[in-house]
Amino acid sequence: MRKLYTIFSLLLISNFLFSQTLLDERALISFDKGLGFHSPDSCFGLNLRFRIQNRVALNTESEKDLSIETVDARTSRLRLRLDGYLLNQKLTYVLQLGFSKYDMEGTLDGSSNIVRDAIVYYNFTPDFYVGFGQSKLPSNRQEIISSGQQQFIDRSIVNAYYSLDRDYGLFGYYSRKLGQAKVNLKGAITTGEGRNTYTSDAGLCYTGRVEVLPFGNFTNNGDFSEGDLEHEKTPKLSVAGGYSFNKWAKRTKGQTGTTLHSKKDLSSVFADLLFKYWGIAFYSEYMQRIAPYSDRDEFGTNPLLIGYGFANQLSYTFLSMWEINTRYAFVRQEKNVKMSFPNSDAYTLGCAKYFKRHATKIQANFSLISKDVPSNEPWWEMSYNQTKNFVFQLQLEFGI
Repeated sequence: MRKLYTIFSLLLISNFLFSQTLLDERALISFDKGLGFHSPDSCFGLNLRFRIQNRVALNTESEKDLSIETVDARTSRLRLRLDGYLLNQKLTYVLQLGFSKYDMEGTLDGSSNIVRDAIVYYNFTPDFYVGFGQSKLPSNRQEIISSGQQQFIDRSIVNAYYSLDRDYGLFGYYSRKLGQAKVNLKGAITTGEGRNTYTSDAGLCYTGRVEVLPFGNFTNNGDFSEGDLEHEKTPKLSVAGGYSFNKWAKRTKGQTGTTLHSKKDLSSVFADLLFKYWGIAFYSEYMQRIAPYSDRDEFGTNPLLIGYGFANQLSYTFLSMWEINTRYAFVRQEKNVKMSFPNSDAYTLGCAKYFKRHATKIQANFSLISKDVPSNEPWWEMSYNQTKNFVFQLQLEFGI
């Protein structure tokens, strides 16, 4: 009988979670209909989730030579996430572990790195809460949106080059309604070293983000879920911007990347816009990483990744839960960085079929990738040759 109760409880949790939008910055603890695990005295609650992303990607030799150069077939993500509360529902937690090779990368010493999120929140009110631990920084929207809520198989190349990823420290979130509109304020003071580091220094990272929703909340928290799966009945818009300053950064991308020869001060600027209405979704994002002139003039085997990028996405979701989408993104590096991180353009066409919204879906992407590859000349006479190739990707996502 106990086994039947456990199985039934898991099925209830699955049914409940399929209807929810995943917000990485907040624990999912809603047991208002008796769904989930909780202790008899209501001093402990737990939501259990997992997701798997299995993919295959084919890369051609060039845009003219369509023979296959590489095949990428792997489990790109294998995640286990636990959300819940302790003592009462004001004290919540989020724990997320990653078990694929991609998930475990990130440490400078090459050790396994399975811990992605480990944070405890205290909710003063429904609109004001703080967190302490390791989590995503409140930077660009596409990074904050869970990889399980993306409409393309991968985030854009802009995000790959300039996102801040995760860090360890103190986080704060506050929301305020101003008539119909809503404003979200998000900030963090963190170590600046990235996730799962052993030691830090006195140089900290300061990150802030402001979101303005002039027409009120998106349905089912749709401002942090790509594509208009909800078919918004009225126009919904979110405009956001932010800034991050990382003092004495040790890595080429701040919180990620390889080790720098010496500590540097890095600044990041990000701005994004999201619009949804009747199945149409448009998303635009700008990001830039900046360093002082003295740092920009330094050359080395591990240069700072400084430059800017822009991405635009447009999609339409049919009532049958089929979606067609397209994206154009580019990144432009500063001159002394281009040898290691070339300028790139990416044009992508895609489609997706959602079975249980983002929790269970099949995605297909077809991309043209253009890169400026450096010649073999000395850097002071460096010229660049443009290379192009096609990439086809297919991915199955399954989870609860």
